[in-house]
Amino acid sequence: MYRKRFTAMNCSIARALEEVGEWWSLLIVRECGQGTARFDEFQSHLGIARNVLAARLDRLIELGIVERFPLEGRANTEGYRLTPKGDALFPVLVALKQWGDDWLDGTCRQRLELVEEGTGKPPVEKITVHAAGGRPLSRQDIRYLPGPDATEDTLELIERRNRRVLGDPPAREGDDRA
Repeated sequence: MYRKRFTAMNCSIARALEEVGEWWSLLIVRECGQGTARFDEFQSHLGIARNVLAARLDRLIELGIVERFPLEGRANTEGYRLTPKGDALFPVLVALKQWGDDWLDGTCRQRLELVEEGTGKPPVEKITVHAAGGRPLSRQDIRYLPGPDATEDTLELIERRNRRVLGDPPAREGDDRA
């Protein structure tokens, strides 16, 4: 089956999905974050075919999300672990877990709680978007503005999004908002 590529899209979300949007990728990252290091452990925990796992691990290594390292006490055997780039996906995984806990139909019975290691106090707060002062923000509280390399398409997207979500009037010819 043909899979659309997002490498040419001028969108951070699309470009991130190009790297970790394939469904096994985030599950492999999750496993690494839970201490899984050996190929056979990944295969056993995920129920993934060897060829698919090998291809996904190679791709995550190529992208700098996972790295190989020599396994202690196992001559000529390598394990897998997260790089700083891979570790930076932790909030994404927590947000997906929290979303699933809130919105899925309850068939996932093996829920777990996230608690702070130092205090043991549950639960970890919901991941939300906050203003600089700490106030939670919804998508209706956020205005899109063009970044330094914004294209004409980006400017049109910003204007359309702000009009539809925030109720901005349409930009007129010569208006410096668009």
